[in-house]
Amino acid sequence: MTIERLPQKHYPKAEIGRRGMALGLDFLGVWLVSSLLGGGDIGIQFVQILVFVIFWLILRVLVVYNNQGQSLGRWAFDLKVLEVEDGEVVGRVPDLPSLVKREAIVGLGALLVSIALSNIRANPTAILLVLPLAIDCGTALSDTQMRQALHDRYCGTFIVSSRRGYSLDIKVKRLVENMRRNVRR
Repeated sequence: MTIERLPQKHYPKAEIGRRGMALGLDFLGVWLVSSLLGGGDIGIQFVQILVFVIFWLILRVLVVYNNQGQSLGRWAFDLKVLEVEDGEVVGRVPDLPSLVKREAIVGLGALLVSIALSNIRANPTAILLVLPLAIDCGTALSDTQMRQALHDRYCGTFIVSSRRGYSLDIKVKRLVENMRRNVRR
């Protein structure tokens, strides 16, 4: 009697551009909500940071955990987050502690970007606050096999393409193509 290993189900890797657009859409939504509560003062505003952190955790942890691995941005671009065990993708959404760790890392980088955007006019060197998020997410470019960013490697997660979503990138491409065709006429 031999034990045969079942072949792993294939999960298509997500494109880096789509991952960036999904993260950007989530960031934009959370940043707009937190910016509405901020005043005109320059500097770090603690209420704005608190609102950013709370909305980030709601959108990127609770919504993902209850929505088959998709946040608003991932749903818009047909992506979802799955768990990785022993270098193989498992077809399930990561558990809550893994999602909290993952989004705490990404959320800290996003929070620094938010602070940089709020203070860029008064202090142009605030643009350096973008570097932690750029380094974290930029590692996905060098990982040709799994395309995992640092936060994905640390938390055992993987972003895959999904059939469930809005396909915003495809719809925008079609709209631009139709506009180009109409202009040429």
